Formats: sequence, C-alpha cells, structure tokens
Amino acid sequence: MLHPADPNLRNIAIIAHVDHGKTTLVDAMLKCCGSLERGVEETECVLDSDPIERERGITIFSKNCAISYRPTEGDHAGETFRINIIDTPGHADFGGEVERVLKMADGVLLLVDAFEGPMPQTRFVLSKALELDLTIIVVVNKCDRSDARPDEVVTEVFDLLVALNASDERLDFPVIYASGRFGWASEEVDVQTEDVNPLLNAIVKHLPSPVGYADVPLQMLITTQEYSQYVGNIAIGRIFAGAISSGQAVNICQLDGTNRRARALKLYRFKDLGRVPVDIVQVGDICAVEGLGDFEIGDTIACPDEPHPITRVAIDEPTLHMLFRINDSPFSGQEGKYVTSRQLAERLERELRSNLALRVEEGDTSDEFKVSGRGLLHLGILLENMRREGYELSVGRPEVIEKVIDGLRCEPIELLTVDTEKDNVGSVLELLGSRGGEIQSLDQRGSRMHVECEIPARGLIGMRSRMLTAPA
Repeated sequence: MLHPADPNLRNIAIIAHVDHGKTTLVDAMLKCCGSLERGVEETECVLDSDPIERERGITIFSKNCAISYRPTEGDHAGETFRINIIDTPGHADFGGEVERVLKMADGVLLLVDAFEGPMPQTRFVLSKALELDLTIIVVVNKCDRSDARPDEVVTEVFDLLVALNASDERLDFPVIYASGRFGWASEEVDVQTEDVNPLLNAIVKHLPSPVGYADVPLQMLITTQEYSQYVGNIAIGRIFAGAISSGQAVNICQLDGTNRRARALKLYRFKDLGRVPVDIVQVGDICAVEGLGDFEIGDTIACPDEPHPITRVAIDEPTLHMLFRINDSPFSGQEGKYVTSRQLAERLERELRSNLALRVEEGDTSDEFKVSGRGLLHLGILLENMRREGYELSVGRPEVIEKVIDGLRCEPIELLTVDTEKDNVGSVLELLGSRGGEIQSLDQRGSRMHVECEIPARGLIGMRSRMLTAPA
C-alpha cells in the first residue's frame, strides 16, 4: 500500500538559473542548522568542492547533503526533521545533471534573482519539475540588492508557470524572500530576519514527505555514481519501494534488460556534509551503497527474487559536437602522459558513466571520436578536466547537430538573454541580427535594458568575445 514513508523526512532539490545563489543559500541553511560548525572550515559555497567550480564560481556537478531541523513554533514545534538537499547546476549546458537527480526529490526550491527574474535556465528546470509534478516553493533571492524588484519577479514567475501550463495547485505557490549571502529569509517582502528559519519552516510545512510501497520487494533507482580508490564504485539513489539492508543480496537491473547479482556491502545515509553508516534504509530515503561492482546511472537495485526495474531517467539530446583525436603534430607527447587513442577512448568511456548528457561515437578513423554535448561549456569543462589529468589531444571546431524532422532539416534554437546599458543596445541588436537572432522582448530594468531573443545554436559559437567588444 502506498503510504507516507517517514513524516519527518523531506527530499528537496534546489533549482535556478546560473548565479542566482543556490549554493550560497545552501551554505546559509547548513550554518543555520549547525552543520558548518562541526570541524568544517568557514568558506563560501562549501558544496562547490571541485577545483574548476571554485575557479569559475559556478556549480557543475549535482551534490547531496542533509540537515536536521527542529521548528520552534507552529504545528511541528519540537519535532526533528531531516531534510535531504540536492544542489544542482544552474548553467544550461549542465542540464543533464539536473534531469538525472530531480527524480530523487519530492519538492523543489525555485530560486529567482530579485532583479533578473526568471531566466532561460529557470524555464528549463521549472519545466522538468512540472513534468514530475513536484511541489514548488519560490525563493526570491538576493533581496539585499539595491535594485531588487521582488514583487515584479513573483509576477514574472507566475506568468512563466502559466506559460508552462502548470496546474492550479502549482500556481498557488508559497513565496519566501531571502538573501543567501547575508543568511536571512522572510515571508514578508520588507521584513529582514536574523536567519533562514522561515525558509526551513516553509519546507516543513509546504513540501510533502516521501511516499512509497514499504511492504513490497526492493526498488532503488541509481541517479549518481561516485568512485573511491578504496571501495570502487559507489551508487547514490533513492529507494522507491521496500527497504535495503547492509550485506543484503540484490540484483542490478541493467540497460540491456539483463540482471546481475551483487551484494550491498555497506549503506550510508547523508548527514550534514558527509555520510554516516547505517544498517537499513527505508523507502523514500536517499542513500549511498558500496560493494555493487560495475553499474550505470539509471540502473535499478532490486530484490533478487522479484527484480522489477524502474523507468530510466530521460535526458534531452545534445546540441553540438566536436572531434576529439590524438595529437599527431610534430610536437606531440611533450605536454601530456596519456597520448594514445586507446587511453583517450578509455577516458571518454569513463566519462559516459556519470555524464548522461554526453554522447561519444567513433570517428572516420580509429584515432578520432565524435563527442556530442549540450554546449560549448559542457564540452569545454570535459576538455579542461582531461588536460589537468594529463591527457594530450587535438580538438576540432564545434558544429551544431542537425536533424531531419518531417522531411525538413532542423537545427537547435536557443533562448538568449542580454542585459546591457541603454547606450549599447543598438550594437547588441545589430550583432544578434547578424547571427540569426529574432528579438522576442526588449524591456528596461532599472538603468539597464533586458533583451530576449531566439537564436540558432550555431550563432552562439564565438559570440561571447564579440558581444564583449560590440558596444565599444
């Protein structure tokens, strides 16, 4: 029977456009619950642990953490709630990271900048949340900005939900006004509090506890894969049915329809910024499992007697590709230690295990591979990681992926937004027009102009440097 798994458990994902303050707000939530006081160095964006994430100031990989919260007022005063938090990337190129983890959540915090309002990635992540019918709390972040316009932003979020055909229930969303940088949240637009307790109270009050079938065979969907040099592959996912115990024999339901026997040697539940070992994890919870051997994201951990797979996570297709090949120039072998096509193929194969939005095909020769991704930044981060790991290769220019739909050759179209000074609007519009852009809206926001246009993906290649110099 489908019933609430644990009434004091919440599984939430934080989604937003890039640089709208998701990870900074998570820092405030961790600090409010005391999770950053237990031997963790005081730093900004503590979940952005990857070196490239810290250098670029953006989130690239989805991450899990958990906090314990005890409300001091309201219907749940005195109860202890455990909140599993999933921090997601905000850049459109890493949308595959968002798609694969949203299924673990029962509700989302939709963060929107108090000045910028909904942006292209806001539309994308919100549409994915609506497809899963997840409960939404709108958090208007960065309300400390001098040019903040929170009331208008809430109206724009409502209009976006209407445009995405949201149900009447989803249109009736609660709103929290916050400043992640200064660590406060409030239910009132003009009230500044001392902490983010109002946000945590809203999570407890408005977001549902997980539900599932407790009296049926085990079903756990793997949504994240990690690797440890000591224990090998680690599976992270959510239990949708039954329960899993430490040392239990399980079946891995794989993509090709076959099943493989394995054993869950150790179980871990998320606590603060780390994990704690447990003997059993019940339905609705998120956990990490060691000892399963080889598996892929999207596989199902099931009961050996009745192995029923869960529907795999659907990921949108890539939009452009680049040619990766060995470096056969006269100066090859001088900068890297991995230079052969076999080593390059093994590295790309390993990347495919965790990077679901990536596609790799064989090239015209055995020395080259056609690698497809969501965008230039998606493939650029892969190249940077490979360079730092010691791989030496040559790369072709990026090309968009065209498809034939109903007999017509089609190309990917992107939604582009530009914020610029009034004096530079003419130069920006001229550049967008020269690259096939069609202006959708042109609005004044404060002292700046906000431009939205639809543009072919090929028009975005090399645009950043041109855009930075266009107004000059």
